[in-house]
Amino acid sequence: MLVLARKKGETIMIGDNIELVVLGTEGDTVRLGIKAPKSVEVYRKEIYDAIQQENKEALQTKAMLSDLQKLLGTKNK
Repeated sequence: MLVLARKKGETIMIGDNIELVVLGTEGDTVRLGIKAPKSVEVYRKEIYDAIQQENKEALQTKAMLSDLQKLLGTKNK
């Protein structure tokens, strides 16, 4: 893990097109701004984890439905 110290208004570049800006601090909270192309998805970690879990569950459901269709001898239209 790379650890950096930045002050309000200072930035960190990630690659050539993602800029992380320190907007300010309030107690233990740090406010960050992220400038990135629209093609780059940016999520809070807990939201990202929830999306990944939902995707896993959807894949499991799809596999279960496929198995059920095989057992019933039907095809997905």
